[in-house]
Amino acid sequence: MRANQPRFSGLTSGHRACLGCGQALAARLVLEAAGPDVMIANATGCLEIFTTPWPESAWRVPWLHSLFENTGAVAAGMEAALKAQGKSTRVLAFGGDGGTFDIGFQALSGMLERGHEVLYVCFDNEAYMNTGIQRSSSTPHAAATTTSPAGRARMGKRHLKKDILSIIAAHHIPYAATASVAYPADVRKKVRRALALPGPSFLLVHSPCPLGWGHEGALSIEVARLAVETGLFPLVELERGSVVGVLPLREPKPVTEYLKLQGRFAHLFADDPRAREELAHLQALADANIERYGLRATAGGLDTESADTVRRGGGQWA
Repeated sequence: MRANQPRFSGLTSGHRACLGCGQALAARLVLEAAGPDVMIANATGCLEIFTTPWPESAWRVPWLHSLFENTGAVAAGMEAALKAQGKSTRVLAFGGDGGTFDIGFQALSGMLERGHEVLYVCFDNEAYMNTGIQRSSSTPHAAATTTSPAGRARMGKRHLKKDILSIIAAHHIPYAATASVAYPADVRKKVRRALALPGPSFLLVHSPCPLGWGHEGALSIEVARLAVETGLFPLVELERGSVVGVLPLREPKPVTEYLKLQGRFAHLFADDPRAREELAHLQALADANIERYGLRATAGGLDTESADTVRRGGGQWA
């Protein structure tokens, strides 16, 4: 009977997200796990725009639009006000990678350092998608965007994706983790864990953007899963700055399987020695993640093949 009951949906259907938007799915999963007794501070960005075209709203929980740069500060104020009123409502802060890695990081760092009891969720689609697909510091190395185009001068973005999780971990907050929309049960589990611990917590959810990444909307989950299976986006959990859990890879796949599905990496498959060098560089980055977090699966326990995931044509949906 419990399994047949509908889940609480804090983000209802009918909004204006693009077909296959990973961010819309991620936000729905987070709210399903968090439940109805929450309030949200939401940074400017795709999620804010496609859910609230005036005078409509897709939100079924109290929701506040903050700026790119102050979501952490706004969420901290909401949490302090609720505490002063003796209320137990939990505060969630939502931002994209631009509002988290770049513009809003100062406010986020302050919120974490002061210990505000807020779950900050970054929906990481690896560029400024709502303003025209400009690079952010989360954009992967060698990806082409409108401000890091591939051509004669360079092969896409020159710099590495910022290791935001390590920076967050340096705050020694109770809980920080990465998640992927390809593993919905894992997203929900990590939201529940974050909300069960006192103090601030942080969740980075890898969220494909078909428009910005250059793939069909129907491929969003496959692309997200390959990011995990290649080691380019490892799923890990940290408590007080130390790794306490990872999702092992059953058989690590070559990064080319992930990259070849996306238009932003199409230049890496040209007959060009620079392209071959960049492919080798990206494979080395994935290999380094696998070694750093110990992602090679051993017998027993869940891994990328046995963990709950979404597959076209009837996959599990816990």
